[in-house]
Amino acid sequence: MPAMAVLQAAGVVDAVEENLRRIDGYAVRAAEQGAELLVTPELFATGYAPALVVDSDGQGIRGELAGIARRRGIALVGSTVEAAGDRHHISASLFDGQGAERTRYRKSHLFGPEEKSVFTPGDDLPDLVPLLGLSVALGICYDIEFPEFSRSAARRGADLLCIPTAVPTTGDVGGRPAELTYNAERISTLLVPARALENGVYIAYANHTGPDFTGLSSIASPYGTFLGLAGGGEELLVAEVDHSEVDRARGLNTYLTCMRPALYG
Repeated sequence: MPAMAVLQAAGVVDAVEENLRRIDGYAVRAAEQGAELLVTPELFATGYAPALVVDSDGQGIRGELAGIARRRGIALVGSTVEAAGDRHHISASLFDGQGAERTRYRKSHLFGPEEKSVFTPGDDLPDLVPLLGLSVALGICYDIEFPEFSRSAARRGADLLCIPTAVPTTGDVGGRPAELTYNAERISTLLVPARALENGVYIAYANHTGPDFTGLSSIASPYGTFLGLAGGGEELLVAEVDHSEVDRARGLNTYLTCMRPALYG
């Protein structure tokens, strides 16, 4: 069966060459472990700091990512800044093992004032790309927190969602009881497997490391279970994927066929 990998690491701001070298090294490791696809975190090559990296050379970085994919013979999902006139988007690209950019997606749900003040949201749904015997769609970070995003992709035929992400460590403070507080770690431990279960899809979720980010990158199965779950530090997750498991999961949990879209407008 084909396998994919998810990288969890911290991209260093203003250290593009160093960050690209680390992606290259992990691409080698992932390929050695049998992975045919490596998913990396949101804006990893530049480091995640929206106001500081908005004018970065996205085109040049995408060229470097394509070169890594081609040299290492592994498909690669990498996140960069995309300039479109006077607008800038957080984007993600899927490069195949020959270095061809098969698709690029612009983040449609921007998170917080730091992103919204310098970036423009994308308005297009992600393309579907055949890879690993699956139909692959891209999303970025906050997108996966909206059930409509993953449901739309699944209804259009997606079997695997690749999600570069950068979830900062946030939570309630002030001595409230634990059961009445919020912690951003629940995005990884609750929402990601729920999205996988309710749509019968694999999800590859690649986050930055702690202490500034929550870590907990994962590969979720179509059954809503974890095929791999990182802790807080740097880690490479590898797991096999199989389209027959997508079919089986959707046969057991028939949400996609039982839903009645006309009720919801």
